[in-house]
Amino acid sequence: MVTLFILVAFLFAAFYFLPTILAYLRKKSNLVAIFVMNLLLGWLFVGWVIALIWALSNDSPTTIVIHSGKEDR
Repeated sequence: MVTLFILVAFLFAAFYFLPTILAYLRKKSNLVAIFVMNLLLGWLFVGWVIALIWALSNDSPTTIVIHSGKEDR
């Protein structure tokens, strides 16, 4: 009986933190923010869905600017 309870609790926790798990696996730059939102607002269905969408969205591409040090005159 205790083993079943532990298994059910683990499965519930894995489902509850699914947005955080997906963000971790996708190496999201804002993993901590997704975790905090999932932790604090995940009990609301809307908060959980927003965290899930955030975890599945693409990060904006990083723009790298290379300056040669020479100025055009």
